[in-house]
Amino acid sequence: MVAQVRRHPLAAQTAELLLTRVRAGEWPLGHRLPGETTLAAQLGVGRSTLREAIRELAGKGVLDSRQGAGVFVIALDVTEDWDVVLRRATIAAVIEARIAIEAEAAALAAARRTPADLRAIRRALAARETPRDTIDDHVDADMAFHRTVIVAAHNDVLTQLFDTFLPRLRVAMIDMLKIRPVPSESADHDAHIRLTDAIAHRNPAAAAEYSRAHLSRLKEAFS
Repeated sequence: MVAQVRRHPLAAQTAELLLTRVRAGEWPLGHRLPGETTLAAQLGVGRSTLREAIRELAGKGVLDSRQGAGVFVIALDVTEDWDVVLRRATIAAVIEARIAIEAEAAALAAARRTPADLRAIRRALAARETPRDTIDDHVDADMAFHRTVIVAAHNDVLTQLFDTFLPRLRVAMIDMLKIRPVPSESADHDAHIRLTDAIAHRNPAAAAEYSRAHLSRLKEAFS
C-alpha cells in the first residue's frame, strides 16, 4: 500500500515523501515521475499541493519539470547548503571544546564541591527543566547549569575560560537547536540528572564520563 500524506503542511510533507522515494531508488536518476494525476492520487493530495512540492524539490536540484515532457529525477538527494555545512563544522568544534573543559571540570566538581555548590547545581538543574518559550531561554538555562558545575570545580582558570568562551558557546548552541532540535528532551535532561548525582556522590570518574558521554552524543546526533 502506498503511503499517503496525512499532516500539514501538506506541500512540505509531500516534498519530503517524494524525496524519500527518490532516495529509496523508486525512481532512478533520469527517470520520469508518474503523471500528475496518478502521483497526486498515490500521495493523497491535491494537484496544486503536488505542484508546490515538485517546485520545492526542483529548487533543491532533485527534480526537473520539463514543459510537455514531465518531471524527471536529476539528483538522488538534496545537495546540502554550504552555509549549513560550515555552521555544523563550527558547532562540532564548539562541542569538542566543551568536552575538553567540562569533563575535567565535572571530575573536579565531584571531588571539591561544597554543600552550597551542590545546592546551586540542583537549583540550576530544576530551573533547566522548566519549560521555556524560546530556544534562547532554554540555552541560557542550560548554560547556567553547566556554569554551576564549573564553579564547583573551584578552579578560577576553568571558570574564566568558560566565561570567556560563553558568548560563542551560546550562539553555537542556539544555532544547533535551530538547525536540528535535540531528539529527546527527556533523555537530555536525564543525562544532566546523572551528572548531578555523580557530583553529589563525589564520584569524579563517573562525573567526567557522564559529562563526556552526554556532549559526545550531542555531537554525534547533530553531525
